[in-house]
Amino acid sequence: MFNEQRLIAIIPARSGSKGLPGKNIRLLNGKPLLAYSIIQAREAGIFDEIFLSTDSLEYADIAIQYGAPVPFLRSAELASDSASTWDCVREALEQFWALGKAYDILVVLQPTSPLRTADDIIKAIEKMTQTNADSVVSVCEAEHSPLWFNTLPENESLRGFLQPEIIAKPRQKLPAFYRINGAIYAVRTSFFLRTHDIFDGNSFAYVMPKERSIDIDTLSDFSIAECLLSHKTI
Repeated sequence: MFNEQRLIAIIPARSGSKGLPGKNIRLLNGKPLLAYSIIQAREAGIFDEIFLSTDSLEYADIAIQYGAPVPFLRSAELASDSASTWDCVREALEQFWALGKAYDILVVLQPTSPLRTADDIIKAIEKMTQTNADSVVSVCEAEHSPLWFNTLPENESLRGFLQPEIIAKPRQKLPAFYRINGAIYAVRTSFFLRTHDIFDGNSFAYVMPKERSIDIDTLSDFSIAECLLSHKTI
């Protein structure tokens, strides 16, 4: 299906979450959060490598239990909260090269997006091949139109808060806006290493429904995800 291209799934899971400690291994419906991304990548059946990028031996052990080998940990300088996901991706690619492994397409699957499906992953890569894209990034329709947003002055006056043409239109007549949902970032490795970017090229969106687009960051997000997962089997 992908013309003999080699694909790697990289799941970034640092252990030192400050907002919600242990978030990436917190149990969600009986499974560690990071396990969902590993399971989805395995079910997709398109990857030559599924790799958990982590600084934690504990996280690595959990990944191995769910079928994702962890041949190396992140370097110390990329274990802090100031390190970007893409720095970790670049390091992982370099470490695999040192092992004699190279990949044509890399797919970043954030563990905080447990409601994506294997089919979502496959369709995102299919879109990449159909459009000859440099990258494909998952999005969903925004919950609220930004046309209804504005800043407030100190006195909290609403004078001029909305443009008259926006007020005059029914909500259903406003254009649809989309947001990046964080579930899937697929990019050709050569493009990423050349540009250090995933948007400044022949890039396309893969649209996902909002109910599969939750990005877990808080305990409330966990509760919502648990409710949604109770209606499906992953």
